[in-house]
Amino acid sequence: MRIQLEIAEVSKRPCRKFCHTPRFTSASYRRYVWADLTDILLYQIILLLSSFHEFLAITGTCRSWRDAISSFPPIYAFAFPPLHLKADIRYAHQHITGEYSLLSNYKWKLNDPMNSNLSLHRTAPRNTPSYMRFLGYSYGYLIFSCREHFLLVDVYTCIKVKPPKLPANRNCEIYCGFLMAPLNSPKSRLLLCSRKSMFLWKVGTTSWTESPFVGEAKFIYQIVLFKGQMFAMDSLYRLNTISLAPQLGMQEVTVLWREDVVVGSSNVPWLVVCGDMLLMVDVVEYFFQVFRLDFSAKPAKWVKLEKLENWAMFVSIGLRSPTFSCMNPERWGGKSNCIYISSLSSQDSDAPWIATELGQSIYSAAHRDSYIPEGARQEIESFWVLPSLVYGAGK
Repeated sequence: MRIQLEIAEVSKRPCRKFCHTPRFTSASYRRYVWADLTDILLYQIILLLSSFHEFLAITGTCRSWRDAISSFPPIYAFAFPPLHLKADIRYAHQHITGEYSLLSNYKWKLNDPMNSNLSLHRTAPRNTPSYMRFLGYSYGYLIFSCREHFLLVDVYTCIKVKPPKLPANRNCEIYCGFLMAPLNSPKSRLLLCSRKSMFLWKVGTTSWTESPFVGEAKFIYQIVLFKGQMFAMDSLYRLNTISLAPQLGMQEVTVLWREDVVVGSSNVPWLVVCGDMLLMVDVVEYFFQVFRLDFSAKPAKWVKLEKLENWAMFVSIGLRSPTFSCMNPERWGGKSNCIYISSLSSQDSDAPWIATELGQSIYSAAHRDSYIPEGARQEIESFWVLPSLVYGAGK
């Protein structure tokens, strides 16, 4: 249903799209192939792609296609799998300061699950603050902090964006950060969380908005956008909504926990958006458990799922890392009803990820402890990403 609505939206746009490319010399061939290619047809082609590299090939065909695709809704992010980021961290002085790492020595590799031979090697930008703390990743950007200073680094192009400095008198420790929309979207915001407050920066402005938490301190580890609303999971398994208007704030969602909903004790569950479903994924005694939030019930309740049907999910050990889902993964060689989990180990001999069917033990698939969640981590190590250009303008 959602895809049909998105196609209907694209179909309302001007129907003629010319491709300005010098690659073909035959005028008749160009006229036959490119002249009448509409936005709606181009959008339907995008939905058939099975990898990020195919997406790159389409966007690199010509300027007209690239401009058109950048304005499309990012629904095709569900069509192909994310890339796997594996860090190669080397410290110039062989030490770190607390949880701060030498950013200039960060290197990482982006692997395509469809073809492990297609990998991209990236290096953190130079001329950055010496030591920075990893706060999270969202919409194609790694988010770092160095006390009151912050930095966004595009995981694919390594272009950096520097938000304004947080006022020094805040005297608070920021532990996580999230982009709330693609960086080039007019709705883009950077949200930072400390134990006592949330801080919001509207991209393009020079100041921050603060919203203190009411009552006890909160530890927010994940935020997902679901049907236009932002949901946040905290360390006590509480689900919250975040509002920006009329003012920045957070409110707990009343959720009924049924007797069959059992969560693990060593890891905060993941939130995963699968089409029109908001899912909670956890590991209990080496088995994945998946629950769907039933909004039709009053209050809402978590309902256990036995199968993922034609969906695959991608999760990472680091709680500050995003989750992804993909429909009909067989198109790119994947498997439905599977959860792809990235390895915690950075050893080259370890497989970077494994696929575990829902109901199958992680041990039977991995035979390693490197895939077992062990709580929050504050490092860039191994997780799933989608480059920022996949999200278009995010309108």
